[in-house]
Amino acid sequence: MVRLSPMPSARQESVRFLVPLGIIFFALPVIVELWPLPLWLKALLGIVCLLDGLLRDPERAVPADENIIVSAADGLVVGVEEYDEPDFHLGPMLRIAVFLSVFDVHVNRTPVTGTVKCTVYKAGKFLDVRHPDSSTRNEARAWWLETPRGPVAVRQIAGLVARRIVAWAGEGSELQRGQRFGMIRFGSRTEVFLPIGCVPLVKVGDRVEGAATPIARWPESS
Repeated sequence: MVRLSPMPSARQESVRFLVPLGIIFFALPVIVELWPLPLWLKALLGIVCLLDGLLRDPERAVPADENIIVSAADGLVVGVEEYDEPDFHLGPMLRIAVFLSVFDVHVNRTPVTGTVKCTVYKAGKFLDVRHPDSSTRNEARAWWLETPRGPVAVRQIAGLVARRIVAWAGEGSELQRGQRFGMIRFGSRTEVFLPIGCVPLVKVGDRVEGAATPIARWPESS
């Protein structure tokens, strides 16, 4: 199995985000004096950003039942429907879409155990991910996971605020259910495509946690 080191990667990505913020909130107002924020507000923003970077990758307990498919992301379920998988042309599949706000954990988890057969990146726009066209027009990275029960696809979609999709796995990586494979900074959408016949366990409006919340179940015959 390909061994990943996601925790250092998550913190590295947070540091890359925090450094520009630190310059904006602290150095620029002091040097140029064009943005006179109160010192307490600068300190508060700095603390919030620091906590954001260091604490947004919690450990999760994965359900023991191997028939359970877990959420790939933290956030709000915004779609449970049959949809033609767009990246690998796998045909009609059950799509479960999750919206991640800027306050959600943005590390993505593998919904099933499988091998990364292919991953593709597509440049695009940065529409608000609640926009109906964001799924097809926004920058995205898609993952094809090959499993004994059929193909599963995961799409990471960048949003209005999120401008960086980070991948920690690659083609040929063997991923365990609930394992971290990448992240999106910050405010985005993650979609999971499952074979028709999988039974959804969530509905629009439900809150889910990556690796921990069951979103679907494999059919009994699979």
